[in-house]
Amino acid sequence: MKGARPAGAGGRREVGFRQELGAIRLLFPYLWPRDRADLKLRVVGAMALLIAAKLIAVGVPMLYKLAVDRLTPGHQVALLAAVPVFLIIAYGVARVGAQIFAELRDAVFAKVEQHAVREVALSTFRHLHSLSLRYHLERQTGGLSRAIERGVRGTEFLLSYLLFSLVPTLVEISLVAAILWRLYSITFALVTLAVIIGYVGFTFTVTDWRIKFRREMNERDTEANSKAVDSLLNFETVKYFANEEHEARRFDVALAAYERAAVKSQTTLSAMNIGQGIIIAIGLVGVMLLAAQGIVQGRMSVGDFVLVNSYLVQLYAPLNQLGMVYRNIKQSLTDLEAMFRLLKVKPDIADAPDARPLEVARGEIVFDRVSFAYDQRRPILHEVSFRVPPGGTVAIVGASGAGKSTISRLLFRFYDVDDGAVRIDGQDIRDVTQDSLRRAIGVVPQDTVLFNDSIRYNIGYGRPGAAPGEIEDAARRARLDQFIAHLPDGLASQVGERGLKLSGGEKQRVAIARVILKGPRILVFDEATSALDTKTEREIQASLEEVSHARSTLMIAHRLSTVTHADEILVLEQGRIVERGDHPSLLAKDGAYAQMWRRQQEAAERAEELATVAE
Repeated sequence: MKGARPAGAGGRREVGFRQELGAIRLLFPYLWPRDRADLKLRVVGAMALLIAAKLIAVGVPMLYKLAVDRLTPGHQVALLAAVPVFLIIAYGVARVGAQIFAELRDAVFAKVEQHAVREVALSTFRHLHSLSLRYHLERQTGGLSRAIERGVRGTEFLLSYLLFSLVPTLVEISLVAAILWRLYSITFALVTLAVIIGYVGFTFTVTDWRIKFRREMNERDTEANSKAVDSLLNFETVKYFANEEHEARRFDVALAAYERAAVKSQTTLSAMNIGQGIIIAIGLVGVMLLAAQGIVQGRMSVGDFVLVNSYLVQLYAPLNQLGMVYRNIKQSLTDLEAMFRLLKVKPDIADAPDARPLEVARGEIVFDRVSFAYDQRRPILHEVSFRVPPGGTVAIVGASGAGKSTISRLLFRFYDVDDGAVRIDGQDIRDVTQDSLRRAIGVVPQDTVLFNDSIRYNIGYGRPGAAPGEIEDAARRARLDQFIAHLPDGLASQVGERGLKLSGGEKQRVAIARVILKGPRILVFDEATSALDTKTEREIQASLEEVSHARSTLMIAHRLSTVTHADEILVLEQGRIVERGDHPSLLAKDGAYAQMWRRQQEAAERAEELATVAE
């Protein structure tokens, strides 16, 4: 899967008949869940109500015919004056009854439909979280969320219209044709069927032609949404470079393309509606002429004339929406197939069939001759070996691109090593469950990304379900209590999108509080202070040292001043460990580490001099 493009996050692809049938087949388990007898009963009940509604609907014109015949001169008898009244009342009751059964059908089926939509959405959401980091680094957030949204909406549409619009209409057409044949002649049935077949054929042909415009609309919609989401996620960057108009122009280009496709779609829709109207008019005129001829010849009554007209009008009403229904069913099947294609994406990293929970007793970490490459043409790590002793601290330093952060990603098993092994307390992390592995490790990253929620929620994310007192204690131990005390809403204060309302130091303290609440045996500090000023860095560093006490700690750092207390420091260059030792011994070697130390000290001194001059 290395280098594979993520499926489903980009543009649409043509979906054939087999794929459409496959999408419907994949949807069936959600419609008929094995472990939900109550939902199955609802499906059966809804179908029974559907049949009852259609039978009554087909009988309504018959009552109308009988009433008209009774009211026609020559049929009315004084003693039977009440008969037309009874038929008229029965006609009204039947119409209401058909509507009542249809509404009851929708009410009974609503729980089945919404449960299916919920399960499809939940399955997709869980699956996306099970995919590897590689997949999520390559996908577009806006396009992916749009694909999921359309797939869920498509599920709801299919369940509603495929079962209760298209199929019932076909059943009603068959019943009406049979009645016309039985009551009058096969000519009526053939003309009716010919017109309907012509109508359906025209509608399907034009709709298939129009789908390319709908697809173009959706692709441009996805493009515009992706650009909008990407721009808003990088709000600060846009502001830094005063590029609001540039972003607006990019967004407008996508909107303009959507506008052109939408105009074409609406124009062709109007043309299709005109064609449908012409076909329906031809059908009505043809059948009414046959009925009129029957009356003239004395074979049919005025009531028969009304009956034929009523049946055709009743049939054409749902057919008027056939183009919309067919197009949306086709689109829903395309969307559903795209979402199910997402569900078929296999994660790069998966638990072994016999994977067991990680057992952390001491917290020892061992990297044993580890080699790794994101792309085989560009190796990142070369036979890296080191050990973090139980309760000890090991720091990894080096220039950007040396492979430092890759080590933390391998420890979390976001990727699997190409060669060698990573072990915790003697257990190869490929042999344990990912959930237990990640629960055993706490991380304070360089860029702490927070949820757009309260400070309480973001701290509590370290251990969902933690008591309020535990969250407050974690905030105090992370030295957030004074900051929170000055906020009008305290822990309930909102942090904004990605934590934009908090400073870098405040976000880092939230990350520390989160780790404290989690209480892991192993800690990873991935350049946790590199983006902070010197004063804030010292404060955060003090908090980190307090948190890491008696815990196995792996520190990844660029600033060497933050790792001088480490038991062992590894110097990484181009994926290889070139030096190792504690701070004094590495300075004494006067090698790569000592040179880095001198450069950073000189830079720090110059910064202090400039600050003094500025004051």
